Amino acid sequence: MVTAVQKSTAAPAPKRSFREQMHIAREDAIVSAVNRLLAEKGFEAMTVDEVAAEVGIAKASLYKHFPSKEDLAAAAMVRVMDRARAFLDSLDVQRPPLELLRAVARWTMEVQLAGEMPSLPSENSTLRAALTTNKAYVDGLMDVSDRLGGWINAAQADGSLNPALPAIAVLYTLYARACDPVLGFLKGSGLYADEQIIEMVLTTCFDGLKKK
Repeated sequence: MVTAVQKSTAAPAPKRSFREQMHIAREDAIVSAVNRLLAEKGFEAMTVDEVAAEVGIAKASLYKHFPSKEDLAAAAMVRVMDRARAFLDSLDVQRPPLELLRAVARWTMEVQLAGEMPSLPSENSTLRAALTTNKAYVDGLMDVSDRLGGWINAAQADGSLNPALPAIAVLYTLYARACDPVLGFLKGSGLYADEQIIEMVLTTCFDGLKKK
């Protein structure tokens, strides 16, 4: 029986040059700025000039990283999708499916209240068209939808979710929490803390409005 642990012979990843590191850091700053602007005002109202000004670079320099406004916004949407997948990875899938779905809804609302959730593009937006051909975004969306869909089916099977509802309707209801205007209205009232707002919206989403 072999007990010795063989050392990996894989070559270490090449160290990035200072220029490459600066390029990556600037790209990260650009995407972060786009994410904030999309959350604040949406794709149609956001301008490339605003993004360049927030990052502190010339518009020509910005275009060296992202050739169009659509590419800028798509990069921000991919980042949020990656964050969502990382959050799903962190969940204990042994928990009841309804608890997992509530955890996802809570996370999306926390991100939105923190001003870090991009507004979804309108139906006729050029961004929506660009996203349909963005492989990273489409692959991420399919992955998230498949995992949520599995939990929805399991929750309907165990009776914790209404089995009469089409699973896709439940899925879209969960996605809607990521851009729910109710969160902004309640926060703007100044009457409630973020945690109170999340609990209220979670209750209306999962328990409905009917008195028990």
